[in-house]
Amino acid sequence: MFLRAVQRARAGGVYRLAAYQTADSGVPARRRLGPPGISHVCVRTSGRQDGSYKSSTRPPFLVLSAAAFSLFSKLVEDKDEGLTPAEENIIYHLKKAKMANLAFLRGQYDNAEKLFKTTLVYMMDGGAKQDDNSFIEISLKLASIYAALNQKDLAVEGFQFCIISLNEKIEKEKELPEEILTAEEKTNTRLLLGLSLDSYARYLVANSQILHAQTMYEKALQICKEEQGELHPQTVNLLSDLAAVLEAQGRFDEAYTYIKQAHEIAQKTEHPNQHVILGNMAMILLHQEHLVDAEKIFNEALAKAEEKKDLGSIYYIREGLSELTRRKKNQEENL
Repeated sequence: MFLRAVQRARAGGVYRLAAYQTADSGVPARRRLGPPGISHVCVRTSGRQDGSYKSSTRPPFLVLSAAAFSLFSKLVEDKDEGLTPAEENIIYHLKKAKMANLAFLRGQYDNAEKLFKTTLVYMMDGGAKQDDNSFIEISLKLASIYAALNQKDLAVEGFQFCIISLNEKIEKEKELPEEILTAEEKTNTRLLLGLSLDSYARYLVANSQILHAQTMYEKALQICKEEQGELHPQTVNLLSDLAAVLEAQGRFDEAYTYIKQAHEIAQKTEHPNQHVILGNMAMILLHQEHLVDAEKIFNEALAKAEEKKDLGSIYYIREGLSELTRRKKNQEENL
């Protein structure tokens, strides 16, 4: 289906290349999918939906770490000398992908979508496989664009395409010797899978699919720990995100276990988002009715957030303090 759709797109000059087939439940379908929107890209949400589960680290779809574009951007940065016409054509379109990334970050989604899809077509024309990491990175960005545009079917199909393709690739390549596939290349593929899981989890949170998001975060966290270590900044982010989805389910004791781990690592490593971690911890303590501890940590979080000039976190923390004041008043009235 994917290849037929590509042929139709080429013939008609329209880059809408594949219609995905996914399970209605949102669980990745077992059948082979095509890349996003090519009818289709990665990330982290300490995001919250409804009630106490409010935005606390980064907005739902301002996605992708700075490293997310790295696998093929290295090709763009290499010197263009001595290239064949075919290679020059590929480099040209990779540069267009870099332009697409800039448009994406600026919120120019229509332009970014067209540029990314055009790039994927030319990559396939040049012999790129659909499970190449560079191909999947662009697909992940497209999925995020569809998420931002609220095109839910394409977004889900895109995220699932990336996750399924990477899982299959990892399984297929795990026994290959170093002389064929280096350890670094295997690690890059696993990290891209972690990024895809993280991005999909944040999408699921934004669409109130909390249990499914929890599963994605758990898998992303495992990969992050194994490949980057317990003290990596992204480990802290994912611990905090996992705590947030557990909090949203009312599983406050489990949530506190994860947020405490995140806080301890954040302190040890001077993580830049300590105020976010503290705000999440205070909110969990508030739900546990540990009001004295919650107030202390809210105030610490607020001071750090104000120092960072993080307006979103300041608003969230002040909301928490208002709720805490209300609960203290109710307690006093009931005495």
